[in-house]
Amino acid sequence: MKQNKNKIKSEFTKNVLTLITGTAIAQAIPLAITPILTRIYTPNDFGLFALFIAIVTILSVIATGRYEFAILLPKQDHDAKTILAISCIITSLVSLFLFILVFIFNDLFTNFLGNPEISFWLYFIPFAIFLNGIYQSLIYWSNRKKQYRRLANTRILQSGIIASTNLGVGMSGFSNMGLIFGQIIGQIVATTYLIKKIVKEDNKIFTNIKKLHLFVLLRRYSKFPKVDIPASLFNVSSHQIIHLFFNTIFNATTAGYFYLTQRILGIPVSILSSAILTVFQEQAAKDFKEFGHAKEIFLSTFKKLFILILIPSVAFYIYAIDLFIFVFGEEWKIAGVYAQILTPMLFLQFIVGPLSIMLYIGEKQEVNLYMQAILLTLVIISFSLGVTAENVVVYLSLSFSFFYLIQLFMAFKVAGFLNFQGLYHDYEE
Repeated sequence: MKQNKNKIKSEFTKNVLTLITGTAIAQAIPLAITPILTRIYTPNDFGLFALFIAIVTILSVIATGRYEFAILLPKQDHDAKTILAISCIITSLVSLFLFILVFIFNDLFTNFLGNPEISFWLYFIPFAIFLNGIYQSLIYWSNRKKQYRRLANTRILQSGIIASTNLGVGMSGFSNMGLIFGQIIGQIVATTYLIKKIVKEDNKIFTNIKKLHLFVLLRRYSKFPKVDIPASLFNVSSHQIIHLFFNTIFNATTAGYFYLTQRILGIPVSILSSAILTVFQEQAAKDFKEFGHAKEIFLSTFKKLFILILIPSVAFYIYAIDLFIFVFGEEWKIAGVYAQILTPMLFLQFIVGPLSIMLYIGEKQEVNLYMQAILLTLVIISFSLGVTAENVVVYLSLSFSFFYLIQLFMAFKVAGFLNFQGLYHDYEE
């Protein structure tokens, strides 16, 4: 028994290191070129890019019906293949519908968004959403098959293509197009790479899928679109509405400071936390199906995350302002101040991010829905109370920290450490 446990821990560590290496390289690329990009592209270019990404991010929530999360859950691969097909079909239909809307109401959407430059890029949004939906579905399938090296290579490839396109187009004098164009090209290449690898592994992946079975699984995992789509919309809105409010309530310069802060702070989280998430959710889902809980892997992962982030967080809090000035220049000092304020939130986000997947594994999406609604409310209150932009950042840090603490508590319960009964009711299947 002890030998099996050691084997599991060894395999877990190996898989995490594989993904950490790939993710670290992938994230090091945009980190390295950010000081160059800030000298090629104007704040207006970054603002347009942020607007494009915000729209794509929000609408991508509905693109797959959130069925990609269910790919890990079935015991049989045939069921998982059918769910993968469901996710891809929904993505195609949603993207087609959005393109029709953009084609008919482009002027209306442009006026509503208040940025004439977005008009041209609106036509690319459905395509970007389609790519994102297919890409995420294939990522979860590769995760189920434990193809961690493939996942690492995909992230490196995507990051490299985006970075090279950003630099190439920007230096060619088309800085108003480079950021968005790079994102689209990077997604095309990464998605194509995954498709080729998966088809080579199983060229009959979508064969023998019966319509009746498809509808059975649609209903079996219907809680994902019913509950998780609203929850994810709340979550995405909680983050994306921040950029909109900083632009409208304060100014584009302030929005630019905060955008750069989030871009930089997101890198360490992506390098380690997301890599651990990919491996943790596969093992946790397996344990939960077999034992009805995931105590051992949950506690082990919690300890690892806490130890990994503690010292870097303290050091970053002390030197954040000086670091931003050194890397990006004196004019970005305010972004460093924002980064320092957000450090406690970053500490909790790093730990809670991977562990919160327990709410999906335990199919307790309704709990997540309520929590995300609370977070969105707290974000709006933060802007209502803040007199200055710095005040708002303080309130945002407190709001997100509170949210992550509650989310961690609920994840502990779902993992099996405490009795979760009474806080939710299971839906009849």
